[in-house]
Amino acid sequence: MLLKNAFLCFFGLASGTVIAAGVFAFLAMIGIFPRLIGKTGTRGQIMLYETVIIIGGALGNMMDIFEFPIGFGGDLLLAAWGLSVGVFVGCLVMSLAETLKALPIFCRRICLGTGFPYVILALGAGKMAGALIYFTKEMGG
Repeated sequence: MLLKNAFLCFFGLASGTVIAAGVFAFLAMIGIFPRLIGKTGTRGQIMLYETVIIIGGALGNMMDIFEFPIGFGGDLLLAAWGLSVGVFVGCLVMSLAETLKALPIFCRRICLGTGFPYVILALGAGKMAGALIYFTKEMGG
């Protein structure tokens, strides 16, 4: 029984590590991290970015697996977590859309010369409104 559990633990950790490495490689490949570093002007802090990304991935996996109870902060911590995840998902979506050149093609097809930032703002506001409706109507579970 101990040997079986040791093998399960080893293979679970190994497969999780491979999947996490693939996800982070995908994020780096579509340019999220270099774009954020370029936009914030913090090229000298690349080691800090790498460290925070690794720690964030590991802590996220541990919180997902072990389901730690939140004994302090409550709603405030949950709001900060939700905001952080929302910013990350927004960066991911916009990097992927930019990589696929979807938004520039869309703007050319509808002959939009100016106001591109408003299109992005409308997309984000629509996503947020949809999520708020979804969760306030308790459709999420």
